[in-house]
Amino acid sequence: MSSIAARRRHPAALLVVLLLGLVMVGGLYAVFAPKSADASAASAGAVASEDKVSQGKQLFLANCASCHGSAAAGGPNGPSLVGVGAAAVDFQVGTGRMPMQQPGVQAGRNMPQMDPKQTAALAAYVASLGDGPGVPSKQYTEGGGNVAKGGELFRVNCAMCHNFAGSGGALTRGKYAPSLMNVSGKHMYEAMVTGPQSMPVFNDSNLSPQDKQDIISFLKYLESEPAQGGHNMGSLGPVADGLFAWTIFIGLLIGAAVWLGKKAA
Repeated sequence: MSSIAARRRHPAALLVVLLLGLVMVGGLYAVFAPKSADASAASAGAVASEDKVSQGKQLFLANCASCHGSAAAGGPNGPSLVGVGAAAVDFQVGTGRMPMQQPGVQAGRNMPQMDPKQTAALAAYVASLGDGPGVPSKQYTEGGGNVAKGGELFRVNCAMCHNFAGSGGALTRGKYAPSLMNVSGKHMYEAMVTGPQSMPVFNDSNLSPQDKQDIISFLKYLESEPAQGGHNMGSLGPVADGLFAWTIFIGLLIGAAVWLGKKAA
């Protein structure tokens, strides 16, 4: 008993008792204290995210697995989707290119087969398979950039395929660069960061987010501006316009010459 009493009188005994008391109080508070609003919101967000990924997986198995494989690792008829990111899914599905209705050299823009919620769920599932570009924020996709700089960047990086006015053009082996008119800024941005089909990837090292915003602003400017010279004939360029004029007007002149020759005879 004398040894126990001696320990109780030790100078460190009080400190040890206080530490044990603090540990017990902290543990009990962590167990029984009500959760804060932020913690509850974070927990609810995690559950919602898990539900979205689960829903996206079911949509993937029903609509995409036949080409891309049940684990999205790719197959004979479709590439791997591991690491492509949510932006690639949002672009392909949101523009109606995927699910592809029938095999072809290129998937064209069509009516979307999934609504925005289904598209978001499918994108969340594919994003969970590996890191990749995410869906861009509205800050860079709704215009408001430098139109003049955007035009310069577009002519340097995009016009050789999409035409100087963004009306599209032919590529090799039956492929084509689609028209960029009446395309949402979000889908333009997603195409630049994911490089769908024959298009190269323009990451932030090639074109910064501000550069992409400027290009989108330039295209939206072209879309809203009227043709100052009258009918633009599809904005196909001077060669196509010259061919049209030669075919129509020279043809009319030849026809008039033949008619006059027959009348004179």
